[in-house]
Amino acid sequence: MGKVAVGVAVIGGAAVCAAAALVVRHRMRNVNQCVKSADILKELEEKCATPSAKLRQIADAMTVEMHAGLASEGGSKLKMLISYVDNLPTGDEEGVYYALDLGGTNFRVLRVQLGGKSGIESQEFAEVSIPPQLMVGAPDALFDYIAAELAKFVAGESEKFRLVPGRQRELGFTFSFPVLQLSIDSGTLIRWTKGFSIDEMVGKDVVAELTKAMERKGVDMRVSALVNDTVGTLAGGRYDNKDVLIAVILGTGTNAAYVERAQAIPKWHGPHPKSGEMVINMEWGNFRSSHLPLTEYDNTLDAESLNLGEQIFEKMISGMYLGELLRRILYRMADEAALFGETVPPKLKTQFILRTPEMSAMHHDTSPDLKVVGNTLKDVLEIPNTTLSTRKIVVEICNIIATRGARLAAAGILGILKKTGQDTVKDSEVPKTVIAMDGGLYEHYKEYRHCLKSTLNELVGDEVAKHIKLIHSNDGSGIGAALLAASHSQYI
Repeated sequence: MGKVAVGVAVIGGAAVCAAAALVVRHRMRNVNQCVKSADILKELEEKCATPSAKLRQIADAMTVEMHAGLASEGGSKLKMLISYVDNLPTGDEEGVYYALDLGGTNFRVLRVQLGGKSGIESQEFAEVSIPPQLMVGAPDALFDYIAAELAKFVAGESEKFRLVPGRQRELGFTFSFPVLQLSIDSGTLIRWTKGFSIDEMVGKDVVAELTKAMERKGVDMRVSALVNDTVGTLAGGRYDNKDVLIAVILGTGTNAAYVERAQAIPKWHGPHPKSGEMVINMEWGNFRSSHLPLTEYDNTLDAESLNLGEQIFEKMISGMYLGELLRRILYRMADEAALFGETVPPKLKTQFILRTPEMSAMHHDTSPDLKVVGNTLKDVLEIPNTTLSTRKIVVEICNIIATRGARLAAAGILGILKKTGQDTVKDSEVPKTVIAMDGGLYEHYKEYRHCLKSTLNELVGDEVAKHIKLIHSNDGSGIGAALLAASHSQYI
């Protein structure tokens, strides 16, 4: 019995030791994982850093690229497209004007009644889905469908919309695909995007095609302005506030437009407009500079994108990509630091599964246990039972990515202010500048919006900051286009 007892004791002791060793190993692994997570987070913070000095270098680089893009076609990563908009709305416009907004699988038609100084008196719109077969069919089929829907919309015009007798209806056409603009009311399609593929249409004038379709469908309407949504945002902002000089869209994508002196556009060879000004569509999403704080996550996202090497600025600051950057960082932490347990959650491997609205919701979570973060991880990525410390890490990553994006956007705006001379005190006076902002990212991501504003103030200094105002100018692609139809009316 003594030997048995000793044997049991030895076995029991060995089991206790093994269990203790297992606990120690588990604790050591946990410690190592925490250290690894902290290291990845620290590295991310350092590589995404945007001190004021770096932001000023980026702003200077933006200004240099703006000059180069205005000097010659292809002279810069910034296209600096001439919009042919040389008359922005004044607020005196009167009458009924229409807009057609084609930029995806749906299109909108809209009408506004402008009452001069009393502003927009009435507005109506309809949204129509485009059948998938028309997105890859023949040009006539697509434009006939649009014109038929436009005819229905015109037929339903109520008495509160008062067309001046003897006048033709006029339309602003927002066509959100790459176009080589030839005049205010003409432009040829460069290529399709967003699921459209009608090869026969490439190189054709989109306004001419729409006009022919309207004639076939008996719609007596003239396209007065072919516009980009960012230029439309600028027009909408100017209608409400005469000091608007710049428009910035921060949504799924990003872009900026601004008012430039005609004599400061060397590549413009036509007669100088009477206003002496021209709106420039920057296409600033394609900006890049050696000063941009790129990380390995940005580089792999770009390498795996459909437009390798293009739209680098957009991929760092816009709503399409912020959530995907978050996913890539979380994937590395899950893989190298077991952030969510011993295995990488399968859903975390799916590109673009984590969208920026979800990132914003987690970033704004103020509950003590970060319940929104926990629910988002569970619902979107199927990661249950996350710890509070894990949720805090997720929020910190959201903060790092959003802060970098917002501060870079502010640097871009500073670049425009520098180019237009709105960033300094002149003759003891500071020019008043209003910037029209639009896009879901700017509108709904509060932390991003606040960071952008405070960063711009930090960069220009207190004295100049008092004279710069950011306003939300909604629906540039709709109301803005209708306003540009008014300001470029054949009856002016």
